[in-house]
Order: sequence, then structure tokens, then C-alpha cells
Amino acid sequence: MAGKNLIQATGFSPMRGLANARQSRSKRISSYDTTGGNRDWKEIKAGETLTVAKISGAGCINHIWFTIWHEDKLWPRKMVLRMYWDGEESPSVECPVGDFFGVGHGRVRHYVALALNMVGSRDPNVTEIAMNCFFPMPFASSARITMTNESNIQCNALYYYVDYEELDSLGEDVLRFHAWWNREENTGGPGAAEESKLVNLDGKDNYVIVDAVGHGHYVGCNVSIDNLEGNWPGEGDDMIFVDGEQWPPSLHGTGTEDYFCSAWGFPSGEYSGPYHGVSFIEDPVEYKGKLTVYRHHIEDPVVFHKSIRVTIEHRHANAGRDDWSSVGYWYQTEPHKPFPPILPVEKRLPRMQS
Repeated sequence: MAGKNLIQATGFSPMRGLANARQSRSKRISSYDTTGGNRDWKEIKAGETLTVAKISGAGCINHIWFTIWHEDKLWPRKMVLRMYWDGEESPSVECPVGDFFGVGHGRVRHYVALALNMVGSRDPNVTEIAMNCFFPMPFASSARITMTNESNIQCNALYYYVDYEELDSLGEDVLRFHAWWNREENTGGPGAAEESKLVNLDGKDNYVIVDAVGHGHYVGCNVSIDNLEGNWPGEGDDMIFVDGEQWPPSLHGTGTEDYFCSAWGFPSGEYSGPYHGVSFIEDPVEYKGKLTVYRHHIEDPVVFHKSIRVTIEHRHANAGRDDWSSVGYWYQTEPHKPFPPILPVEKRLPRMQS
């Protein structure tokens, strides 16, 4: 019953669900100083992994908060976040921590969406920032969250909260949360000058955001582009292939900015919407340099029964030779298709900061 009550309480309207009685027990794991002092953080030596949370029994994580003090300014790409549900050996979440919370390129930025946010200084030279995740993360028998410091210097401080509900049991139809980071440092197209000559009628060379097998629903992504060719890096159509279909896909879009709920590029520059936004952009006029955009399918999840492949063209018909990276978020049954090995730290780093 406890698992069923959890789903009824969250339901399709979280505000309305607040009035429902819950049979769960509220718990928290944090980095607080258990001696009663004020040393409320954990250090992570170079190359070491810290177990942030280890929970036994059924439950649902409802909120994760991190803040990090690290003298390595590229810590958002060098610190790797992993999550494991129900004793699995292959993580269901594996991402550089900055990308997971919605900003790529080893950067941080103040932005606030409904499911994810970063809260901090608007000074680009300040890398200390709060990070919050509100995606619910249910589990039937156990949960484990780790953080690995792949910098060659120590992480001086990781502060954290993991707020969760302890349950008597979890309903059988409750799915598990997943997030996967991908990168193609050069997407390998013929170049922007060839765009007008090309067509794409199979999607095989598209950039891949999610490639999953099972039953579930896709709930969004962020995509980070380092524009190596100097002009507008968009025009690529999103194509979402469901349950093994080949061509055409069930969901076919009309252009990069269109999928991310904008139009005619991203003329607003940086903005934070509850379900879509531009969390980071260096040049909102000429689109030179780096940007990160996000789209969360909270109101419109994409359902799959056997498999899903979420893709997008890198420029029209995959003409682009830019640097792309992304995090896809989804829920599905277990076991999940194991992720490819995460790139080594030197392959994760952004190109020279511009």
C-alpha cells in the first residue's frame, strides 16, 4: 500500500497531491557534522569515490542538493555522479555532475527549472554554486549514490542533502530513474557549407541522446554545443524512434531550436523556463562558442514499450562538425541496457575556454 500511496500522492498534479495522506516516513542523508560541530562537508581525495548515500529497503528520493568547493575549475566535468537502484551493478545514472544538473562545458550557471537548477553567482569566474534535483527516484530494496573525483587534486568540500521517503513496499508498476551522458567531440559531418545539398531519410548519423531498451518514458534532456564552425549550429531535426521502428520515427521535429521550444535561434539569450530554457550561452547574437539548452518532458513524456532512441541532427542532415554533449533523462523498467563506458576525464574536458 505504501508504494501505491506514493504514486497517488504525486499523481499528475503535485499541488493537488499535497492534500493526500501519505503512509511514508520522511528521511534525510546529509554531510552534516555528526560530532555536533560545523564541519558539515566531506572531502574527496584525487581519484577516490565517496558514497554519498546508501539506503536499504523501499523508498523514493525526492530531492538532492549539492554544493562543491574545488580548486580545479573544471570540476563540473571531472566529478562523476552515479546512482544504483536495487542492488544493480551497472549504474542507472552516470554523468559528470555539472552536466547532470543542467549546464555543460565544465561550467556552472545560475538558472532555475522545475526539475533541476543551479543557484549562485552570475559572475562567470565563480564556480561555487548550489545544485538541486527534484526528479523522483523510487527504489524497491536499495539505493546507492556515489561521487568520484577524477581531478588530480582533492575536492576540498562536498556538501549534500538526499531527502527521501521510506516506504513499506513499492508498487510493481513503478519505474526507475535513469540519466546518461554522451559526447561526440567532433560530430564528423561534411561541414556547414554542404548543408543545402544534403538530405536525411534514415536518421542513422544523428546525434544520440538516449538509447534504451525496456518499458518506460523519456522525460527530457540537456544538450551542449561548442560551435566550431562559427555560424548558427542548429537546424537539426529531432527524431525519436520508438519500439524498434526504422523510418519514419514516431516523433519528427523541424529544427534544433524548435525542439527546445524556441524559434529563429535562441534570440532571448539565457532564460530559465520550468520545462525548457537556455541555461548557458556565450554569444546569443552570432552563436559563436558554447551553449547549453534544455527540454524537460514533464507534461508530455514520450512513452515506449520496448525501446527508445532519442536523436537529433547536428545541423541539417548531420552536416555539422561541432562538439556535442548531452544528458538524457528517462524512467524505465529494470534491468536497463548498460551504458557504454564513460569517456576518460581527458576526453570529457571542454575545448579551450573562450
